[in-house]
Amino acid sequence: MFAIVEIAGLQYKVEQDQKLFVNRLAGDKGGKVSFDKVLLTVNGAITVGAPAVSGITVEAEILDHVKADKVIVFKKKRRKGYKVKNGHRQSLTQIQITGITGFEGAQKAEKPAKKTTKKADAEATESAE
Repeated sequence: MFAIVEIAGLQYKVEQDQKLFVNRLAGDKGGKVSFDKVLLTVNGAITVGAPAVSGITVEAEILDHVKADKVIVFKKKRRKGYKVKNGHRQSLTQIQITGITGFEGAQKAEKPAKKTTKKADAEATESAE
């Protein structure tokens, strides 16, 4: 069972007990967060939201607030004496998915009605006679 959920503007495929790094979230270490913008769920059957699946939430626990590795940004214009060196460290939050809840009350995607053709109708009536 997994779900695709939107967390802080990015989409992640999450499963039970999975740890992942996301953009910085508000909350303290050890706090609980829930995400209700679930775009797709797979629990035996596939449920696709339009745009989100109603009634399903993803629960997570904040493990830590960390910073990513430094990324060096170097700009240079040749023959002009222009050189600029900057660094950037993205602020991240490490979370652990504690559960995906609400499968019982979730609305299932309806399958379209089976299309019938004239040949299929004629064969069905002939076989019935």
